Amino acid sequence: MKTQFMQCKDVNIAYTENGEGEPLLLLHGNSESKALFKKYQSLYFSDFHTFALDSRGHGQSSWKGEDLSIEQFSEDVIEFCRQKNITKASVIGFSDGGNTALYLAKKAPQLFTNVVALSPNTLVSGIEKKTLALMRFFFKTFKLFKKLGFKTDLLIKRFNLMLTDIGLSYEDLGLIQTRVHLIYSEHDMINEEHIISIHKAIPDVTLYKEMKANHMREVEKEGVIAQIRSVLLQPLQ
Repeated sequence: MKTQFMQCKDVNIAYTENGEGEPLLLLHGNSESKALFKKYQSLYFSDFHTFALDSRGHGQSSWKGEDLSIEQFSEDVIEFCRQKNITKASVIGFSDGGNTALYLAKKAPQLFTNVVALSPNTLVSGIEKKTLALMRFFFKTFKLFKKLGFKTDLLIKRFNLMLTDIGLSYEDLGLIQTRVHLIYSEHDMINEEHIISIHKAIPDVTLYKEMKANHMREVEKEGVIAQIRSVLLQPLQ
């Protein structure tokens, strides 16, 4: 699939588009790119009209040195849909993409009617302790490298994003009107207790746990793919 570009206000968003049918947006995680969803577009969800986006500061999308935030990512997606004349869509978001998907559910329920969030976390404290310690180590290391003259600014911004609460409270989650589907793994880097707390907060929500899987391999698991197809094909009430 050929990469295309769309200017969405102050950011040039790179994306790939494939298929026909109902619009389906695919949102990758931190330090990843739209390539994460290549098989989703070409195989698993080829009966949908899919759009896989590179978030600003990721992949081939532009970045001008600004701070990164999940809320800004969600605004970029909304602007992308406006320019594409997409008036109703489903969303699959993984990790930070899942966080963005939750923001979309809160900000634009009339546009995003079906949201699948894979291993999201609204709070930094929701990250497993060893993983969080490693993130903080790399964050400090990249800041040290910057002082030594290395160009690590974008890496610093990305890790700062992971080390910052996304800005949605449990009260905010309780106001979501969109149907939300939460998916996580048995050996996830997001604490199960935090996922369950998110699940309890959202009014119209389902929860699925993929056994014998971890965070980084979650997207490619057959059980996860089957679960997503099942929920996306369910008629909205």
